[in-house]
Amino acid sequence: MTPPSSAPSSAPSPARGPATGPALGSTLAIEVSGLVVDCGGTRILRGVDLDVTRGEWVTVIGPNGAGKSTMLRAIGGALPSSGAITLFGTPLGSLSRTARARLVATVAQHPIVPPGIGVLDYVLLGRTPYIPPLGRESRQDLEVVSATLRRLDLARFASRALETLSGGERQRVFLARALAQEPQVLLLDEPTTALDIGHQQDMLELVDELRAAEQITVLATTHELSIAGEYADRLVLVAAGQIVAAGPPEQVLTADLLAKHYGARVRVIDGENGPLVVPVRATTRRGPPATGQP
Repeated sequence: MTPPSSAPSSAPSPARGPATGPALGSTLAIEVSGLVVDCGGTRILRGVDLDVTRGEWVTVIGPNGAGKSTMLRAIGGALPSSGAITLFGTPLGSLSRTARARLVATVAQHPIVPPGIGVLDYVLLGRTPYIPPLGRESRQDLEVVSATLRRLDLARFASRALETLSGGERQRVFLARALAQEPQVLLLDEPTTALDIGHQQDMLELVDELRAAEQITVLATTHELSIAGEYADRLVLVAAGQIVAAGPPEQVLTADLLAKHYGARVRVIDGENGPLVVPVRATTRRGPPATGQP
């Protein structure tokens, strides 16, 4: 692929609009009704209903195996499903793969990284929906990628091999590729996995800033309950393939609900930006053993 300093193709990048995708007139970015997903003869999702308003941040929580990642993959069109999925008023099944990729970008838990690929080339893969078959990247594609790298403080890594970066740096590159698609919906599957607390905060603050600046709709999954309560407008609790609770974080992150569906002992504390979930030991901590007679 052509680096930014090389002579770009003169072919214009395809324009977004009714000819290549929906008109985005609906205030609902995502509408899901009766979503059912079966994998290997096992029913993973059982009649899920979900609406996400344009510009909203909704985070899906739930115990391991609840179906959180499956839900995101189905909404992104990566898994066969039954029921109805609509993006901005247009049925998912009526969108071409290219049109869908211009609307929705996904940051997976474990993205596939081609061996030896550089940061620039990896982010440029996000422009694939705008490059015609047998064509090459245009000046506009290169400008979008360069701007995205600068925005995420990645420009200095453009010539580096992706595999040589730290975990936090790689996570920003994965986000950069998704943003290079110029999506209206961002699907984040466990975006803070394996990141330390500082990089977790950096990642989520960045997503929140981009959402506010560009009205991007965010649908995420996470196991970090306090982080979910701090950043999401609304939480959806999934257990055994069904939505069992949904609403503002303070309505979903309750000790009773988390005990019932996670089997967890927690204390929920009111935080400045949302409820904070603190694990509680099952037994009282014992003091050091006695070393002599009283």
